[in-house]
Amino acid sequence: MSEAAAWYYVGSFGQLGPLTLEQMEELIDGGVIEKSTYVWKPSMNDWLPAGNVTELISAFRIVEPMASPPPIPGSVPPTQVVPRVPQPPQHSYSNSPSRLVTVQSQGHSRALHLPKSDKNRTVAGVLQLLIPGAGRMYLGYAALGVIQLVLFVATCGFAYVWSLTDGIMILSGRVGIDGYGCALEE
Repeated sequence: MSEAAAWYYVGSFGQLGPLTLEQMEELIDGGVIEKSTYVWKPSMNDWLPAGNVTELISAFRIVEPMASPPPIPGSVPPTQVVPRVPQPPQHSYSNSPSRLVTVQSQGHSRALHLPKSDKNRTVAGVLQLLIPGAGRMYLGYAALGVIQLVLFVATCGFAYVWSLTDGIMILSGRVGIDGYGCALEE
C-alpha cells in the first residue's frame, strides 16, 4: 500500500483506515476528525493528535462566526434591544423541579439533585411482581427487563426469584433512579 493511502485514526468504533490524505481532509471538514483525534501513518513513530500533524493542520480552518441578521423592520426598535442573559441548562425531558437523591456506590454515598421522574414506584414494583421484567421496562431499564423476562421463560419460572427480589427492592425504595436518570418519588 502506498504512503499516500496509509492514514489511520482512532474513531468511535476503534482504529479506522487506511485512508488517503484527501479522505482524512474530508473527515476533518465534516467534523469527524477533530484536533484531539489521534492519527497515525507509517512514517510517524507514534499516534499524535491530528492538530499536531503538519500535513493535517491546513485542513483545520478557522470557522468565522456567522453574523446575525438585522431585526425585522418594525418589530423591535434598535434602542430597546435587551441583551440575552445566559440561563442555567434545563433538562429537556422534565419540567418538574429537582429532588435531592443520595446515591450509594462502592461504599461511598453522594447527594445528587436530579429531576423528578414521571414514573410511579408503586406501579413499577407491582408490575415487576406480576410480570417478570415489566417493572424494569416501565422504569426505562428495557434491557434488564427483557433479560428477566427471557430468563423467566427459559428456566420455566425458576428465575422468578430474581424478579420477585427486584420488585420488593423497587417497592421498598432501594431503586431511587429510573432508567432516564430521574429521581423516583418516595
